[in-house]
Amino acid sequence: MIDSSLALGTGKIVAVVALDAPHPHLTAAAPRLQQGRCLAVSVAASWTGASLAEWLRRLIAVMGRPAASLQDGARDLHTAIDLLEEQGLARPAIDDLSHAVATMLKRRDHDHPQCATLVSACGRVAGKLTHTRLACLAPPTGRPKARCMHGHRLVTWADRVLQLSPAGGAKAGSTLAKWRACLAPLPAWKALLRQCRADAVALLDCQTMLKTPGLSHDTVAPCEPLIDTIPSGAVRRELTTSLHSPLQTATTLGLDPVGLPMRSDPIAALFGFATQHGVGEIKDAGRMALRLPALCGVPTRQEAQQVLDVSVAEHQAITAQCPSLIQQRREVVPNPDALESLGMDQASLHVARIPGAKNRSNKQEIVNLSNGSQKAYGPEMHRQDVYYRPESAVS
Repeated sequence: MIDSSLALGTGKIVAVVALDAPHPHLTAAAPRLQQGRCLAVSVAASWTGASLAEWLRRLIAVMGRPAASLQDGARDLHTAIDLLEEQGLARPAIDDLSHAVATMLKRRDHDHPQCATLVSACGRVAGKLTHTRLACLAPPTGRPKARCMHGHRLVTWADRVLQLSPAGGAKAGSTLAKWRACLAPLPAWKALLRQCRADAVALLDCQTMLKTPGLSHDTVAPCEPLIDTIPSGAVRRELTTSLHSPLQTATTLGLDPVGLPMRSDPIAALFGFATQHGVGEIKDAGRMALRLPALCGVPTRQEAQQVLDVSVAEHQAITAQCPSLIQQRREVVPNPDALESLGMDQASLHVARIPGAKNRSNKQEIVNLSNGSQKAYGPEMHRQDVYYRPESAVS
């Protein structure tokens, strides 16, 4: 699973999290952060398709090519996969189902003349309801980017709250009158809301049905009746393509009887968890990146003991090698003359951790690792409670 974070301070994080290909056979739950292993993480001021491809090539040279890559629909990631394919290093690429669904909704409704107005009006409604007795009825918070990822929540909210305003007059100054004043623009968009919701319900139901068992011919079959209920023909065709195209990849990898993972929730949870915990008032991408590998998988007693044995001086020596916004502020605030030091080019000092080739040949060859997926199902399989971690990493 490959994904990048939003801009955090002066950097942007890219991480690669490994998930066992036959995951649905190993555990009867959707992929979680505990089942993932952070293989590599890097920070840069910005990422392009070319820089991502070069970074992934370095990782492949050490770890070998994966069975497949799972990512969202970001253009730079698709460009990187295309560049790797030109070099003969690409593997099957799978689009995350939740992002694919969001893209379908965006193409369906984003260009509608009332869509932007609806989103803007809901923002104004949220501002009017905050810190009032009607705060519990405020619309869901919008996203600054990828707004359609949770667009169905906005549609569902609007569809429900419109039912709270029955026909007839309302007493002046009453709660209902205030509520109607806030929602004055919404009734004019009932047709748009119902149309959006009709498409979103079937899409989300299919997404939920495939989240835990993965994608296979057996799990796609129950989705067919739901697909037929989607009013929009374009959305029906796009969803059908998004489900049947990865089925070929599942068959090629021998995962059709097991289920092909279609959701990249673990890596999204990794970024969210790192942002919420262990970070100061300044969002420092470098410090976050150093913590990401420790947030994945289940640590062993030996790894826990290694952490306890690290002294404060050793920790500071490691983190001092990377630029830190917190440290820069401590140096600049009491010393205005140090402002010029902030203009220094520190791009080469960003965090970059890739597993070392301790147990591999030092030759710069691409090592093909068998994923074993064709023999990964059957009674001989047992759940793995101990997860592999790279023994060393290089900066």
